[in-house]
Amino acid sequence: MQILRRFTKLIDALNNKIGSVIRWLSLGMVLLGAGTALLRYFSRGLGLSMNLTPATELQWYFFSLIFLLGAAYGLNQNVHVRVDVLYEKLSAKGRAWIDLVGSLLFLLPFSIVMLYVSWPAVRSSFSIREMSPDPGGLPRWPIKIVILVSFVLLLLQGLSQIVKQVDIIRGVVLEPHDPKPEVHV
Repeated sequence: MQILRRFTKLIDALNNKIGSVIRWLSLGMVLLGAGTALLRYFSRGLGLSMNLTPATELQWYFFSLIFLLGAAYGLNQNVHVRVDVLYEKLSAKGRAWIDLVGSLLFLLPFSIVMLYVSWPAVRSSFSIREMSPDPGGLPRWPIKIVILVSFVLLLLQGLSQIVKQVDIIRGVVLEPHDPKPEVHV
């Protein structure tokens, strides 16, 4: 079980580092969006024609990275949306049972299915080095690879959560599972 706990710590640390990157991507996305809006506004006023397609697509890529990589980070931080009818009123072991069953029945199979379904499209995009159809657009294949990366991270974080939930159920963890932890975003 010690090996699994070390695995859990590594996965949690990796997704926490990714969470730090996501913060910077969020700032970059906002600044890029504001910058392109200002450039668009001032270039029209001056009668200039600027190709802002790469900047606009880069903003879209930042959003995609935030969304895709943020799923595993959100799971690690316990901030995913859940229908909370009884969950908050349950003991730590009761919440751990719900999380364990949900992870085994929904999270892991969903992640595996998404990897299976995404693989052909990502492989095809990579093999042809897919580019944006817009003039001056960015390559599409790198962002499509992130789809696979995100579901691998989500699958690994799901396994990490399972180890932690089993520890709570077995009474190994001394700290109760907080349903609403502080989120560092």
